[in-house]
Amino acid sequence: MAHHVSGLGISPTSMDPRSHITDLYVFQKPGDAGKTILVMNINPTSPITEDAVDHESVYEIGVDTDADAATDIAFRIRFSPVRDNAQTASVQLATGREAAADLDAGGTVLRDAPVTFGTSPRITEAGGFRFFAGIRSDPFFADPVGADSKFQWTGQDFFADKNVFGIVLEVPNSTLGPHPRVAVWARVLVPHDGQLVQGDRAGRPGIDANFNQNDDDKRVWNQQEPVHDRERFLDRFTHVFEHAGHPKDRATALAEGLLPDLVPYDYTDAAGFPNGRNLTDDVINMAIAQLTSNTVPHDGLHPHTDLRTDFPYLGNPH
Repeated sequence: MAHHVSGLGISPTSMDPRSHITDLYVFQKPGDAGKTILVMNINPTSPITEDAVDHESVYEIGVDTDADAATDIAFRIRFSPVRDNAQTASVQLATGREAAADLDAGGTVLRDAPVTFGTSPRITEAGGFRFFAGIRSDPFFADPVGADSKFQWTGQDFFADKNVFGIVLEVPNSTLGPHPRVAVWARVLVPHDGQLVQGDRAGRPGIDANFNQNDDDKRVWNQQEPVHDRERFLDRFTHVFEHAGHPKDRATALAEGLLPDLVPYDYTDAAGFPNGRNLTDDVINMAIAQLTSNTVPHDGLHPHTDLRTDFPYLGNPH
């Protein structure tokens, strides 16, 4: 299992690890129920250098406010080129279905936020928003070697010493819409033939890696929006659950529960996955338990201990 690399892209840019999402996290801000933390981690091979994010791509977190799997609110992050060992980012907020579909729509809520190249996080605040971008310790924990060996666990957390490029945004809950139950997903828009197109996407953890069985499926999956998930992938996901031993009707119900692939989130509730996703949620063991009807023992791994208790919450890079 490669370190977090998901689907295949459609151009050299989208094959660049700087345009690959490793994980999406959505959780209530600790100590402040009026705020939400959105985390998009990218680049599974992140070095502590200035060359960790692609300034030609757009990094977007979309919010569905009415349960139709279409984006109604979009947070878009764009990065400047690196100049004189410095880089900045801007955050654009587009609200409304038409605005969310227009990459040039919306207002800028944070401008010229410095990207962190070192260990100490540089944080930008404005108008109730808070932003961080830079290399961080990967909070994901799993034993992919054991999983690939028919769940014969090694006890080794492959991700314990890995880094990612973290994009962390703190937002007032009011920006997520008037109703607390929403759904969130992330995507990276990459340049292709003179325009920006979707090159990678993420919702619930591990969906693409575990349910899409071949390169063509991965390519189609990562280029489409969640609104098309059921019509194009329900049968494929159902087959995975059937192969794991679930009867047809149960397999279909489980597949329907995963599609469309967005993270459901009630911003009045801090419970964690499957309500949003906290940095410490044991999502891999939860998913294995669902797939195998609780027949596989726990892998013995635990959340990383280097997480910060304050913004941006991700630990210092290794």
